[in-house]
Amino acid sequence: MTARPTGETPARPRSDLVWTVPNLLSALRLLGVPLFLWLVLGPEADGWALALLVLSGITDWLDGFLARRWNQSSVLGQLLDPIADRLYLLAVVVGLALRDVIPWWIAVLLPLRDLLLWGLVPLLRTRGYSSLPVHFIGKAATFCLLYALPLLLLGDGDSSAAVLARVFGWAFAGWGIGLYWWAGVLYAWQVRRLLVTTPRRSARA
Repeated sequence: MTARPTGETPARPRSDLVWTVPNLLSALRLLGVPLFLWLVLGPEADGWALALLVLSGITDWLDGFLARRWNQSSVLGQLLDPIADRLYLLAVVVGLALRDVIPWWIAVLLPLRDLLLWGLVPLLRTRGYSSLPVHFIGKAATFCLLYALPLLLLGDGDSSAAVLARVFGWAFAGWGIGLYWWAGVLYAWQVRRLLVTTPRRSARA
């Protein structure tokens, strides 16, 4: 270990940062979840709800870009970002199901996959892991769903534009749901392989 001159303040690990612009953007995205539900279920202000989803997508990209560009990656940010994604997805499917835009089986099927995967976390921790890297298929599924659900909301009407939005929305939804569960199966398979190939972590480790 290299000696540090007396009086020099140790550099703060980047992973310990809390008050950063990327983390603030993620926190704002979380605050938008209840606002989205109110817009969809209260005044049924679909235009504002869609604008909020677009803003959420922009900030989702921006917080990752700024974290890399400004070297502000943090443990908190790595937690907030996927939590915000999952809560937005949950809010959208619940809101659209309550509006009868999508059937309830979709509103149950998507969160069910996440619930099953969260049940694997205690098994990962026995091997010293808290999570596994996000698979490309999972990102593709999220991409499809984030297009499908706003399109289905736009398709809640009788105009030609609404019909067109429904057609594309259900196309994206079909691919999104399939890929979402496929990614979940691959994740579970990765956990199984890890349990077989990695020794159990000691409780004192």
